[in-house]
Amino acid sequence: MEKAIDLKFAVLIDADNVPYAYVKEMFEEIAKYGTPTFKRIYADWTKPTVSGWKKVLLENAITPIQQYSYTTGKNASDSALIIDAMDILYTGKVDGFCIVSSDSDFTRLATRLREAGMKVIGIGEKKTLTPFISACDKFIYIEILKPEAVETEVNEGKKASKSNPVTNNHPLSKMDPQIIKLITLSVLDLADENGWTFLGELGNLMLKKKPDFDPRNYGFTKMLPLIKSINVFEIDERESGKKNSKHIYIRKK
Repeated sequence: MEKAIDLKFAVLIDADNVPYAYVKEMFEEIAKYGTPTFKRIYADWTKPTVSGWKKVLLENAITPIQQYSYTTGKNASDSALIIDAMDILYTGKVDGFCIVSSDSDFTRLATRLREAGMKVIGIGEKKTLTPFISACDKFIYIEILKPEAVETEVNEGKKASKSNPVTNNHPLSKMDPQIIKLITLSVLDLADENGWTFLGELGNLMLKKKPDFDPRNYGFTKMLPLIKSINVFEIDERESGKKNSKHIYIRKK
């Protein structure tokens, strides 16, 4: 992971396609990768459906961008976000973009920004389609940031029903054979002549192969506990020369 002080991010939020209850945790997550310099959120603020966002904008210093819905069934906010993203790109003042949306319509935007050398992080719900996920350098499911946020938002806005149940999606996914296979192949790809792979390099390769890979999706806070749970790898903890710090290496049994 890049040092946070090295990267400046433009955070662009599609208010129609992400829940407002995750704002605090979302910016804490972004801080792991860089410093948000632009923080903008797009919606038709005359609509009652986005009223929940209004109370969190000031305390998080997010600039609301008004975009009226000129035609029924069309999301004008998407176009405004895309235009602003390209304007920001050409200022040369950022190193990357964080697109907060579950809308796959931003797939081409993410691709274009990466073509320009930008790091692109996507944040959205588990329902986000694969094309947008694959277009990002890293995609983070918003549910893993604060699982109880869904319940909070539903309780504030409307009661749960059969058509709109309150659920806790943590962990989001099970460790299925395909994930275990992908991890195993990645370990073999990086292995030295003795079969050992540095755990830090493994995490980076996994993201390149699967941008939405995150140990938290499977109920683990870090990569090492996830690797231990699979129980098909040897683990070697080597001294790094720094206090309270070790280099972790793994290889297939």
